[in-house]
Amino acid sequence: MSIWVTKKVMRWSLPVCSRRFLWQQHLPLRASITDTPAHSQQLAGISGTGHNQTCLSLSLASAVRYYSNGWNRSDDLEERSFLSTPEVRPDETQLEQRERWSASLQSCGSPSDVLDFACHSSPSHRQVSNCLTRMWSSTKKMSDEQKRYELQLMFDHPEFEKLLQQAMQSADYMRNDDIVYSLLSMVNLGVPQRSRVVQTFLRICQDKVNYLEEKNLSILASCLENMENSSNVVALKDGMRLVVEAQLPSIKNVMALQTMMRLLGKDAPKELKLKLERKALSMTGQFSLPNAQHMIITMATMGFYSKSLLQVCSKKIIDNLHGMPFNRLYKVLQSCGVLLYRDLDLLNEISDHVASMLDIWTNKQVLLFLAVFEDLIFCPVALMEGYAEKVIANPEALTLKDLLCVLKVYSSLNFDLQDRRQRFFESLSHALSSYLSRMSGFELLKASYCLCLVGHFPPALLERLLESSTLEELGASKFLKSRERMFQMVDLCLRLDRPPLPQPLSVPVSVMGNRRPSNPPINPKLSEGLHRALEDQADATLQEMVVVESSYVIDGVISKPLPHQANVTETSSRAGDQCSPVESSQRIAVIYARPSGFCYGTSNLRGPFAVKIRHLKIMGYTPVLVTEQNLQSGSQEERTNILKKLIFCQQEHISEADMKT
Repeated sequence: MSIWVTKKVMRWSLPVCSRRFLWQQHLPLRASITDTPAHSQQLAGISGTGHNQTCLSLSLASAVRYYSNGWNRSDDLEERSFLSTPEVRPDETQLEQRERWSASLQSCGSPSDVLDFACHSSPSHRQVSNCLTRMWSSTKKMSDEQKRYELQLMFDHPEFEKLLQQAMQSADYMRNDDIVYSLLSMVNLGVPQRSRVVQTFLRICQDKVNYLEEKNLSILASCLENMENSSNVVALKDGMRLVVEAQLPSIKNVMALQTMMRLLGKDAPKELKLKLERKALSMTGQFSLPNAQHMIITMATMGFYSKSLLQVCSKKIIDNLHGMPFNRLYKVLQSCGVLLYRDLDLLNEISDHVASMLDIWTNKQVLLFLAVFEDLIFCPVALMEGYAEKVIANPEALTLKDLLCVLKVYSSLNFDLQDRRQRFFESLSHALSSYLSRMSGFELLKASYCLCLVGHFPPALLERLLESSTLEELGASKFLKSRERMFQMVDLCLRLDRPPLPQPLSVPVSVMGNRRPSNPPINPKLSEGLHRALEDQADATLQEMVVVESSYVIDGVISKPLPHQANVTETSSRAGDQCSPVESSQRIAVIYARPSGFCYGTSNLRGPFAVKIRHLKIMGYTPVLVTEQNLQSGSQEERTNILKKLIFCQQEHISEADMKT
């Protein structure tokens, strides 16, 4: 036995660790594979059930205790001493043999090919790692179906378990690169994560975590990112957090920094996140286009918002939009949604870019972009105009799922198609009619709800929705609150918009649930401003938090006689008629408009809020929208003047129109 192995055995055979450590955990490990897939049960030979405590130390003022599964490390080392051969400096012949071996390995096109090759070649410690890495890399370009087939062949192969046994025996002799690549390959190949071989590599990574270079830490972090939590995984993550924090000033590679940021995740302390932010900002000069994309995605994964970092990444993406593939661009937008980050320039540029790619990207890709823009509450004008033309030209090309997505986006963003509006929604309604017999009750309701929002009422769809069989089906719907809200909107639109239908339709009360609207609290700034604005208006009355049609809440209703009321009253009295309150007074509905009621960066109202304004006008109200910006402007006197202008300019406009009439 060599001196090196002897020292190794002595280190591990110490009964008690003599040093005290600042960071110490006792982590029991359940390494059972009973919960693994059936095709992996043959790996039981490299998995155990016992508990034998081991002690390792991390030089970064830390130590981890873990429990192996029926595996005595000292016995295993003794066994390995017979398997290992002393390192010999390679001569020319050995170098040629290794190159020939490596070339033969690279020619293997599947995991089974690698196993066939390995069983005849007696791989060394490093070559075992090369075999595992090649097995994984050979599956990367396979289709999902082919990959499933090849992995099943791999698990059934008689040499697979032998290779894993050899990997476990060789782990202590591997270089750091080989250890982390072997672990990554096994996890990606689907080797059960609680199997003895994977847990062995995790424990060895704990041993060596302080000695891993930047690249190795990055690879290990990407591996742990996709692993379920176990005692060894948690312990290794904790150790890596300490190492990352200690090595942060020396990190030079942007991609490695991003991988470690994802590993630290949402649970990282705020102080550490701020350190990572400062480090990333110091490296922005190195950012490539992929770095900028991955940084936004990484920040979403961490749940960490840094406006400075996001602005740098946005500018880099704007300058290089045409070099971005669909998947990365889509993930960037998704991440912006997670972070609630909206850069108007970035969104507009991406919208224009996607619109220019309409004839190149698939319909599914374009719809995914439309959906993510809708989640961001952003109206991509160029894209929506271009896509509307495609829908009008060929609505039959859309599947039912496509149609429902298009309806949701266009109704939610309340996009104004101007002279093409009628043709667009008629095209969608015509396409929907071909799916009527196959639509579920909930799909009928969603389609009807979206079309009612935009003021389009296809008779066939509404009649099918309100049939007794459909209503019975929806009665058993799991989406109770959502269903009731949509039925209430359909009912309001049928009653207030009064569409010309072949036969009158109404929504049964039984499916609408509780129609009482939620009562938002009175906005104190708006209330105070309204009272001040009406101080010098003796003939004006104010009512606050008025509910109309059991659905819409109005923050303040100002009633004021029309200027020609006296003349109208005199004429009416001579004619023996009596004016209604609506005819004899002007009713101004003052509504506090939250930012969520508008498409981002515009004054364009969104779907449900736009319907509320439309219906208030039908009921005889003059809507006046007061935004948060209006209420935050300057002093109290300035806010009062703004409210006066908003309210009484409307009154003057209507009075002039009445006088002309």
